[in-house]
Amino acid sequence: MAFFCIGAVIAAYLLGSINFAVIFAGAFLKKDVRELGSGNAGTTNVMRTAGFLPGALTFICDALKGFAACFIGKTVFDYVYTSTGSEWSLPVYGAYLCGVACMLGHVFPVFFQFKGGKGVATSVGIYAVCCPIAIISGLVVFALSVIISGIVSLSSLLATVTVVTLSIVFFGDGAGLAVSAVLSIVMGIIVFLKHSENIKRLVKGEEKKIKIRRRK
Repeated sequence: MAFFCIGAVIAAYLLGSINFAVIFAGAFLKKDVRELGSGNAGTTNVMRTAGFLPGALTFICDALKGFAACFIGKTVFDYVYTSTGSEWSLPVYGAYLCGVACMLGHVFPVFFQFKGGKGVATSVGIYAVCCPIAIISGLVVFALSVIISGIVSLSSLLATVTVVTLSIVFFGDGAGLAVSAVLSIVMGIIVFLKHSENIKRLVKGEEKKIKIRRRK
């Protein structure tokens, strides 16, 4: 039964490796988004360089792949847990493990020379399965921060802290809390590490505010 769980994690990584920023920017601009703007293969850079529509499609598809990966993980682990009763196969483990695998695939996509995005949009789909209350709260924090500051990176970091914290708080003291908390923190660390350059610019007051390109 263990190979089912391993297969789900591998599938989550491969699903995460489908980089929609590169795909949609390539479709609309016929260029590699990693060679444009900030060089990041994510929603914000696609919006800045290719326009709102490809950026919106990127966000939606990145979120959906995170959701799909975690849903598959949760379902497969639930099947194994029901069949064997092994605590290592708790459904929540499947959701979080596949969440981490999907995020790693997004950040280091095997299909795109291991040069991917920062994992923010993907985490929306991940936490929609793992902890809906946390991601709803995180999206509210993100939206308010963007309205007030106009800085997407700052808003993403604030939302990440909110989501990770609330995912642990709302989990309660049930089985799997410790493992799920660690995996959630790992995903938060990945996002922060990918924003290291943004953090440096924020400290210096040099981070740019969002500007969306309008395609003619």
